[in-house]
Amino acid sequence: MWSSSLTDSATKGLPDNSSLSFSARISSLNDLMDVTTKPIVFDADNGGLIEHLPFLVRSLERSGVSAIIMEDKIGLKKNSLFKNQTGTKQDKPKLFANKIKKVCNTRQSQDFMVIARIESFIVGKGLKDALHRAEIYSKVGADAILIHSKEKTPAEIFSFAREFRKSKNFIPLVSVPSTYSKVYEKDLIKNGFKLVIYANQLLRSAYPAMQNTARTILKNSRALEADKKIIPIKKIINLIKND
Repeated sequence: MWSSSLTDSATKGLPDNSSLSFSARISSLNDLMDVTTKPIVFDADNGGLIEHLPFLVRSLERSGVSAIIMEDKIGLKKNSLFKNQTGTKQDKPKLFANKIKKVCNTRQSQDFMVIARIESFIVGKGLKDALHRAEIYSKVGADAILIHSKEKTPAEIFSFAREFRKSKNFIPLVSVPSTYSKVYEKDLIKNGFKLVIYANQLLRSAYPAMQNTARTILKNSRALEADKKIIPIKKIINLIKND
């Protein structure tokens, strides 16, 4: 399961710019972990200040989180899928590597994965910069690399995968196919991707469904017409067991 910064913020009516504190997000995580034992990957944006990372990691491990993903951007967060990335800056590779090392040295269990998210393609720096960063992040202990892209096809991330797989420092790859949604998982697997994150599709499907229901009720001044398109109350109640 994916604990998304965007989704957590949106469901609380906040912009996707790290306005929602880690404390608030961990509180939601604890509620989630009360009803599931599935592995959870935590979207930590850029991880915040390096001095605060040990406290975040300890909280995540106590909550039962399986992995943290940090992106190598600095400054006020701007969603990576925005076309205009003016003002978006990447951290210096060695400085971000220090964050990775800090998490690796803090975690209590080696089963807690550290995934480095590379934003080189997002900010227009290209393949060479992305590969350079991947080498550095791998050497300092990252367990996997999330190579991010906002292109309409996976060609960009596949080119990265082909080159990185030649390296002795190759580690598993992670994909977030939000914009290149035509790609099949089998093709990602062939290119060395071990984890695929569908980051926001559930939120994007829930919002229009709720809008349509609200419009139907307003239009008809009753709920009957909406009832035909939503699940029965009994089914909702039975989702939560009493024992």
